Amino acid sequence: MGLMDDAKDLAAEAGHKAGEAAHDIGEAAHDAKERLGDKADQMRADADVKAAEANRDSVEKKNQLKDQLRQD
Repeated sequence: MGLMDDAKDLAAEAGHKAGEAAHDIGEAAHDAKERLGDKADQMRADADVKAAEANRDSVEKKNQLKDQLRQD
């Protein structure tokens, strides 16, 4: 009986370790997904800032041209 009990314990321990490994892999995948999402959000925010700056520059240039036309 001792050999069977040892085999059962070994199988249970192997199953437990496999479950832990699967959990660790799941956590790593979740963390990677979060990092990618954060990077995408940062890129969107940077693009929004660039668009706002371009719009601001455009309005300033338009206003300068209007001032020049008024002065002439």
